[in-house]
Amino acid sequence: MSETRSEGNSDGAAVGGGPSEKGRDPLPLEDVSRLVALLRESGVGEIQVRQGELEISVKAKPEAPNQRPAPEAQDSSKEPVSQPEALAEADGLHAVRSPLVGTFYRAPAPGEEPYVEVGDTVKAGQPLCIIEAMKLMNEIPADVSGEVVEILADNAGGVEYDQPLFRLRPEE
Repeated sequence: MSETRSEGNSDGAAVGGGPSEKGRDPLPLEDVSRLVALLRESGVGEIQVRQGELEISVKAKPEAPNQRPAPEAQDSSKEPVSQPEALAEADGLHAVRSPLVGTFYRAPAPGEEPYVEVGDTVKAGQPLCIIEAMKLMNEIPADVSGEVVEILADNAGGVEYDQPLFRLRPEE
């Protein structure tokens, strides 16, 4: 699932290939593990991180795309779709879902106004929120135009991959 790449340092030794001058590995294994886990959870094809001269690239194998389990293969201990979610789908509402695991923020920065409020009309592509993952801020756009009916995530709270964040009443 992964490929790691490191750039050489000034003396030609590979960064991350051995102990640093202080006898400590400059790239702790738990950091690489977190990158691999984030790649799996987010469903993106590649993550690149650079810190100073060190660059890490983790790529998913093309032959193993992110697949959701078939309904019959899902864990039976999980709760079924909640009544309000089923009713919302029956009412023609559209759920905007999280494309990655991270922290949900309603505003572009602390102290600023939220991107949207319930009752606002949004256009497809308009930012609705930010999800922070590994200190990267990812704007999440509306995938349809319509009215914001419900905001389902708590500001500064954690969100999971594919979790519904907003319910929109699509324009007709």
